[in-house]
Amino acid sequence: MVKMQDRSEGCTGLCPCDEECPIGHALEMVGGKWKLRIICSLYVDGTQRYNDLVKKTRGITNAMLSASLKALEADGLVTRRQYEEIPPRVEYALTDYGKELWPIVHRLGHWARGEAFDGDEETVKALNM
Repeated sequence: MVKMQDRSEGCTGLCPCDEECPIGHALEMVGGKWKLRIICSLYVDGTQRYNDLVKKTRGITNAMLSASLKALEADGLVTRRQYEEIPPRVEYALTDYGKELWPIVHRLGHWARGEAFDGDEETVKALNM
C-alpha cells in the first residue's frame, strides 16, 4: 500500500508543479473516468463480484474494469479475494484505506452538483479526522 506524505507537511513548497505534490499522487490513484465510480459502488453496496461491478459501471469495458481494479488493488484501495470453486468466484471490496476516501468523494459529489455541503454528521466527523 502506498501512503502519502505526512499530513503535517501539507503542500508548502510542493505545489503546484513539483513532482512530489501529494494531490498529484492522489489523482494518480483515483483519477480517470472509472476509478471513483468503482470506489463509490464498493462503498455503497459493499463487497461485489466482477459482473456486479460491470453492471453498475455502465459503459465500462472488461479490459478497463480489469485494469482499474488491478490499479486500485496495487494502490491498496481495493482487495481481491478469489474462492477456489467451480466456476471460480472473485469478490472485490474496499480496504480501510479505500474507505477513508468516502467523505471526500461524498463532498465532491455535492460540489459537482452545485449543492451546499449537507453537513451530515458522519461526513463531518470523517473530514475532521
